[in-house]
Amino acid sequence: MHEALSPYRLKPTKGMFSGYLIHGVRRIAAHVPYFGPPFAVGYFVYTWAKAKDHYNNSKAGHIAAMAAGGEHHGH
Repeated sequence: MHEALSPYRLKPTKGMFSGYLIHGVRRIAAHVPYFGPPFAVGYFVYTWAKAKDHYNNSKAGHIAAMAAGGEHHGH
């Protein structure tokens, strides 16, 4: 009795990465309209809030808050 391995068992991942380079990129590009805009809005909100927080905690932000009639709470 002669046993042999199938060529599919010898190379189960043959072509996996080369196929993904073409089809995977195309599939991701097709989904960009669904995750791109929410990601962009989230990134914009994050950067805006970070800059606003930096300004509010700066000397200029404290002076502007005092001029607007706000209170300054020191730590």
